[in-house]
Amino acid sequence: MTIRRIVPNIQVEHEEGLRGSRDFYGLLGFEEVMDMGWVTTLASPSNPTAQISLFTEERTAPVAPDLSVEVEDVDAVYAQVAVSGAEIVREPRDEEWGVRRFFVRDPNGRVVNVLTHLT
Repeated sequence: MTIRRIVPNIQVEHEEGLRGSRDFYGLLGFEEVMDMGWVTTLASPSNPTAQISLFTEERTAPVAPDLSVEVEDVDAVYAQVAVSGAEIVREPRDEEWGVRRFFVRDPNGRVVNVLTHLT
């Protein structure tokens, strides 16, 4: 299994919290690379896989994830996770912004978004 990147997802209360978080992480060198209104991703210009996502909500799933893990083959990872008995929070689905993803709950109760970018 190949992991391409890991992104912490930070819940923010409202638009003001989103702006404040974007400004704060900007002080640490992060720049906005994606803004879908309800989720914004910030990345390091010198290391684009160093990222943080800020969520005001999750529009396509029952909960907002705590962590995102990009893998080479999301369906293969899903098959392994499903067989393990881990709680699947959301079944695999292709999203309109070009990813295929599913959500699983880790042993600590955290929701992990496992995804692959579609080509």
